[in-house]
Amino acid sequence: MAAVGIATGGGNWFSALALGVTLLKCLLIPTYHSTDFEVHRNWLAITHSLPVSQWYYEATSEWTLDYPPFFAWFEYALSHVAKYFDQEMLNVHNLNYSSSRTLLFQRFSVIFTDVLFVYAIHECCKCIDGKKAGKELTEKPKFILSVLLLWNFGLLIVDHIHFQYNGFLFGLMLLSVARLFQKRHMEGAFLFAVLLHFKHIYLYVAPAYGIYLLRSYCFTANKPDGSVRWNSFSFVRLISLGLIVFLVSALSLGPFLALNQLPQVLSRLFPFKRGLCHAYWAPNFWALYNALDKVLSIIGLKLKLLDPNKIPKASMTSGLVQQFQHTVLPSVTPLATLICTLMAILPSVFCLWFKPQGPRGFLRCLILCALSSFLFGWHVHEKAILLAVLPMSLLSVGKAGDASIFLILSTTGHYSLFPLLFTAPELPIKILLMLLFTIYSISSLKTLFRKEKPLFNWMETFYLFGLGPLEVFCEFVFPFTSWKLKYPFIPLLLTSVYCAVGITYAWFKLYVSVLTDPSVSKTKKQ
Repeated sequence: MAAVGIATGGGNWFSALALGVTLLKCLLIPTYHSTDFEVHRNWLAITHSLPVSQWYYEATSEWTLDYPPFFAWFEYALSHVAKYFDQEMLNVHNLNYSSSRTLLFQRFSVIFTDVLFVYAIHECCKCIDGKKAGKELTEKPKFILSVLLLWNFGLLIVDHIHFQYNGFLFGLMLLSVARLFQKRHMEGAFLFAVLLHFKHIYLYVAPAYGIYLLRSYCFTANKPDGSVRWNSFSFVRLISLGLIVFLVSALSLGPFLALNQLPQVLSRLFPFKRGLCHAYWAPNFWALYNALDKVLSIIGLKLKLLDPNKIPKASMTSGLVQQFQHTVLPSVTPLATLICTLMAILPSVFCLWFKPQGPRGFLRCLILCALSSFLFGWHVHEKAILLAVLPMSLLSVGKAGDASIFLILSTTGHYSLFPLLFTAPELPIKILLMLLFTIYSISSLKTLFRKEKPLFNWMETFYLFGLGPLEVFCEFVFPFTSWKLKYPFIPLLLTSVYCAVGITYAWFKLYVSVLTDPSVSKTKKQ
């Protein structure tokens, strides 16, 4: 990848990197795709062949429309291109329909919409401090950041193998972050408001946006010690921000409000009956909690402290999306996860207000909000870890401490995505891509911060190397053991629990950094 950038000369290296990863995405077109492929095909059919009033009621397929209205309109727009490829894919009764033309259309639609992601990365590179830039192109922070984002392993396998449309959504988020770095607050707020109505998972980071815009835009000046100057509050700016949120929300939800369908839309967006964990446990606090409950239940049965007939039938390792009761530990409710998430987010929001550190402080708060929601949220998908990994890339080229956290978080988070690709042909692909990205990340950031202390201590190094034996056991040893039939969940459990430890550690380490770093004292706002 680096060679491509050098070969094209200093002015065109970014285009070469973008073109290179686009060619790789094209090579991945024939690979395995998950049920998300059918999900989005069905949404194409729903929005194309049914009136708006039926979009959020249609239930012919189990894969009902459960994204906000802007994404529904996005699918509607795509469907008018899809009809020129294969009209049959737009029939709501053609469940699990697939054809070569359908495959090509859906794969290329993801690749094409990634243009926004590429543009957002280009804008983010403008916000990077170039003081640490080396003489060689490959040692420049902007080059390293471009590779870390454009060639991000997690996004490649989730969007271009597993199949989803995360690229252009992350493009919206990164572009809004770039606008805030560039002090274009209104544009940043608008882009984030639009993003929320494309995919509501970004509500995870809404507290960071709300507090930062209030603190840095609505209040126009600080005291010499960095605290807010209360008499500098601009009511006009607050109204302007509120107007943006209102107008975007009205454009998105207005039609469904007029149809008296808003409760139905919200019930699709927030389906709490799906249970605490996804079918494959996300590597978060609840994976550790579930594993502990499982261990305690096994011990209880062995010691005859538990009655086998009273153990809940809904197993957390059955691979089903459902509600369940824990066996030994208290069962967790949506309210409990909400309280835990808010408690985890509050310190970062507190620091953003009382210890302002400019746009970088906002970015750290955003990442902590994403990680806190990932660790303690209800029915979290494993893919949500990218919501923290991608913005953390921006911090990684600025400080050695942030680079260390990024490497632990990205390596662990990316490995936790391995079970998404469980078919044999994709095994060498995911291992090779993961190794290439991880080796590049570590080597480039070590070179960038070579004059500072090592990026890892012995414990962190030992933990990261432990991913190797874990992969060997899960992929090459376990399938040939007698445990496979009796305990088929063990590889998923081990992967989730092991990665949960690393992600929790990265979250804690970032929190320590945020809480101990001094505030940026300026009389004028960033």
